[in-house]
Amino acid sequence: MLKFSRGIDQDRAAAAGGLQQVAVARGSAAAAQPSRLPTLFATAATVAVLYFARDVFLPLAIAILLTFALAPLVSRLRRVGCPRSVAVIGTVTTAFLFLSAFGVVIAMQVSEVAQNLPTYQYNIVEKVRTLKETGSESQILERIGRVIERISTEISRPEPEVRASPEPTPETKPLLVEIFSPQRPVETLKNIINPLLGPLATTGLVIVVVIFMLFEREELRDRFIRLVGYGDLHRTTEALQDAAARVGRYLLMQLVVNITYGIPLAIGLSLLGIPNAVLWGMLAIVLRFVPYIGPVIAAALPLFLAFAAAPGWSLLVWTAALFIVLELLSNNVVEPWLYGSRTGLSPLAIIVAAIFWAWLWGPVGLVLSTPLTVCLVVLGRHVPQFEFLEILLGNEPVLDPKERLYQRLLAGDPDEATDNAEDMLQEKYLVEFYDTVAIPALLLAERDRARGALTNTQAAQIAQSANTLIANLEEIAGEEEGEEETSAEAQESDDDDDDADEYDLPPGDGKSVLCVGGRSDLDDVTASMLAQTLWIQGADAAQATHEVLKAGNIKALKLKGRNAVVLSVLDQDFMRHAKFTVRRLKRIAPAARVGIVLWKEDGRPGTTERDELIESLQADFVVFGMGDAVREALSDELPRSLKLAHPKIAPGYAIRRSKRTDTESTVKAD
Repeated sequence: MLKFSRGIDQDRAAAAGGLQQVAVARGSAAAAQPSRLPTLFATAATVAVLYFARDVFLPLAIAILLTFALAPLVSRLRRVGCPRSVAVIGTVTTAFLFLSAFGVVIAMQVSEVAQNLPTYQYNIVEKVRTLKETGSESQILERIGRVIERISTEISRPEPEVRASPEPTPETKPLLVEIFSPQRPVETLKNIINPLLGPLATTGLVIVVVIFMLFEREELRDRFIRLVGYGDLHRTTEALQDAAARVGRYLLMQLVVNITYGIPLAIGLSLLGIPNAVLWGMLAIVLRFVPYIGPVIAAALPLFLAFAAAPGWSLLVWTAALFIVLELLSNNVVEPWLYGSRTGLSPLAIIVAAIFWAWLWGPVGLVLSTPLTVCLVVLGRHVPQFEFLEILLGNEPVLDPKERLYQRLLAGDPDEATDNAEDMLQEKYLVEFYDTVAIPALLLAERDRARGALTNTQAAQIAQSANTLIANLEEIAGEEEGEEETSAEAQESDDDDDDADEYDLPPGDGKSVLCVGGRSDLDDVTASMLAQTLWIQGADAAQATHEVLKAGNIKALKLKGRNAVVLSVLDQDFMRHAKFTVRRLKRIAPAARVGIVLWKEDGRPGTTERDELIESLQADFVVFGMGDAVREALSDELPRSLKLAHPKIAPGYAIRRSKRTDTESTVKAD
């Protein structure tokens, strides 16, 4: 009993120690993955501060962006030899004088449009009347008008009053009299200046901040690095340079694109006879800084004026045609030519950012939404805590091609997988796509299956979708087969390149190869990919499923005339039984080379380990990638002879066997 109780105590202590180790392991794993809650709280607090203190941060944001835009001009003047003070003050003065003149011209044009609006009233009424007469033929507008008229009559009809007693005499109400007195000149001047004090003060503050930021640009950069990234100077410097380059190029190129759009627009509207054409061209330059919404607003105002200014409809049609032509030229010619700098934002992120900054800072935030969001994406790219900003807002793919393909196959969507494959095949050959994208995607599926995360049903669905993908790419395979002759001629003429291309594959004319899946449906898919690649090279390639390798089916394989038999394997456990499969195949087809493709994306064994594996399996070759598999399958080498094993026989076994044979023969004779 004492020994038994001590054993129990020891077991309990061991179990407690094991649980403690598990707890420590879980704690270390949890510590290795930092929580995102502090980052989310910091983001929410930052948004709240930006919203409630927008009167402070809005001028500061405008000043920072203008500093990004003007800094390249100041640097260029400094390189020419201009003193810092002259370069900074001259650049800022020129920029704000231009902006002031721009604003004055717009104000004058808007005032002129407001004065001319009553003259357009007659044309608007006539066109509405024309539309009404056109709609009255079907009596749609007339019926709608009657319904509205009846509803308004019922609403305005007074309810009948029930008089229970004589109506009292209405009480006389006093008349309100308002006394107007002429304002003094000082009060009149105050009423004019007070509304302008806020914008003028903000403008002056922005000018002062821009000047000081340009003067102290290097000092501010060093202070920011010391405050934020002193421990990682390389990353902080790279982030600052990336943000400055992206925002500066975006603002400059967007300004150039808008000018190349606004000036032809003003000229075209002037030739068409649209009043105040200069105003609409200048508004287009400003409004096109607002993503997606700005061009629509810039086009709506001139179109409405074309509707109101002329009695006919031709001016409206010509104005719409002008906008369509300019948009096509700007989007397809000017922007691709000038935009050497992409913002790095996805289209959806630009729209969401415009909504967010408009809610946060109003119309000015709408104009500043794109450059501010670019700064956030740069922050997410270089600061690990804010990596989610780049994932949510950036335009770079967040999944590797193999992961995207695996996700589409797992979702049972071979059509989208085919579209993605066709996009990649514009730059890659099919064999490269299979080797670097498709096979690694199937390796991901095999790993999930091995650890139990993938059910048999899901694995079968992935195999079915992958087979559909292979069938969809059959046309591209046929096109590449036609290109093989021309590429072979080009390779023969090019003898200067000593480095052989990884996917420079030999021709397969006159070769016959059978590709067999190892032990699952996913292996069958890889065998189909290998067979299609061999067919592109001109070989007579066929594919068989893993079911033919079973003991009752392997003898039925038609291997006569085959030059090679290739086993395609994703599952590492298949190698335990590969030796018996290879020996059976070599007995059935002694003239064929029998080899194994053990698909690996990385961590491929070296030459010595591979030779040992070939020797132990008695295979003709063992390879780990598509290029080597095609070369070995189409090789002219002779197959290895099969080494039959001679088992050791126990002593006296032959004598006992001969005696047993003699006894059996005697019994049969009797």
